[in-house]
Amino acid sequence: MDTMSTARHGESDVARSAIRKVAVRLVPFVALMFFINYLDRTAIGFAAPNGMNDDLALSAAQFGFASGVFFIGYIILEVPSNLALHRFGARRWLARIMVTWGIVALLFTWVQDFTQLAVLRFLLGVAEAGFFPGAILFLSLWVPARYRSRILALFYLAQPLTTVIGAPLAGVLIQQDGTFFGLEGWRFMFFAVALPAIIVGVIAWFYLADRPADAKWLTKAEQTWLTRELEAEHKSKAPSDGRHPGIRSVFGNGRVWLLSLIYFGFIYGLYTLAFFLPAIIAEFEARFGTTFNVLQEGLITAIPYLPAAVVLYLWSRDATRRGLRTWHIAVPAFAGAVSIPLALFAGSPVLTIAIITVTACAIFAALPNFWTLPTRFLTGVAAAAGIALINTMGNLAGFAAPYITGALFDWTGGYVLPMFVVGGFMLLSGVLMVVLARRGQVDEPPSVAASHADGPTADR
Repeated sequence: MDTMSTARHGESDVARSAIRKVAVRLVPFVALMFFINYLDRTAIGFAAPNGMNDDLALSAAQFGFASGVFFIGYIILEVPSNLALHRFGARRWLARIMVTWGIVALLFTWVQDFTQLAVLRFLLGVAEAGFFPGAILFLSLWVPARYRSRILALFYLAQPLTTVIGAPLAGVLIQQDGTFFGLEGWRFMFFAVALPAIIVGVIAWFYLADRPADAKWLTKAEQTWLTRELEAEHKSKAPSDGRHPGIRSVFGNGRVWLLSLIYFGFIYGLYTLAFFLPAIIAEFEARFGTTFNVLQEGLITAIPYLPAAVVLYLWSRDATRRGLRTWHIAVPAFAGAVSIPLALFAGSPVLTIAIITVTACAIFAALPNFWTLPTRFLTGVAAAAGIALINTMGNLAGFAAPYITGALFDWTGGYVLPMFVVGGFMLLSGVLMVVLARRGQVDEPPSVAASHADGPTADR
């Protein structure tokens, strides 16, 4: 047995314990923050067909613009926010972000017209800027690369589960029309989902720690192992001259821009589903002669996301055990590209939802594995800037998807053309993943995959 193997087996108990504690102590809490984050930004999708669009006299294009303008504010401050997180520490910055967006989200309760809605959505994006890449960076600073797929998968479970839990919850809240403070149901929903952001943000200030050395819930041996592993990984990314890449090198890095385009396609599909799936389900009455109440529509909206959560976990688990391969990201992209326009040609509500479920599974299977790629070649301030830049450029799709979808719906009177556009962007993501793989920048070498098998998160 070689020295590295001996060391690995000698430290396996400490390593296994350290990773398990991070997975139990940090990941569920950060995932809860992500759950609230995603629910607040997508609540507008539940409000739209349940009174908001009628009360504010919104067209499909206006709703799409209001949904998407969130990402303009988000994009403007994304990179600066992540650099501030790197400077001031994740604990303080993530808590600040959360309380700020909770306050803005609360103001949606009293919105009166399209202009106010658009302004508040823009400000919500400004308030939330940096949260998601900051959370990714935060977890990356706690977990060595070979365990990152599994940890990020556990974190990412919050996103599909937001809809699994959030859609029926939104339905229940919307049904409380006039019950609380005389508010319309959709206004009360905005009120109710905003408060947890403020509360959890305050808790985060005291609960999170910036690095393993600050974690009192780790033993000294666990702190030492994590710190040593992360420092060794940091040094392994250093160029031969010993200087780490800075912000300028990130903006000139072709791999960063290619990853940004790949992410754009996935996010285009994700937010089309998030903002327009409730409206598509509301159209079932016209297409198929079926009628559902608000709670039933919420439950139907949640259906695709429960299998997506299961697939997300199992797919990422496979990537952890085998080592990440091109097909772990490319195959879901191609599956989503085919399935999302195909759903519109289904002959029943059941078949439509079944095909949309395939799309949701495809998107969520790819995303946590995708986010293991940037931290393979970026570290320090470059990692903060690179992750933020990829998320920023990808989230241009967060603006483009709802606005283009709404505008094309107004133009054509249906969702056929908009969904083919979604499929086209996801196809582009799959093709670009293959291009990246041909450059030798995706697949993990056998030695890394082997280390997964020997690591503390491997199945025994």
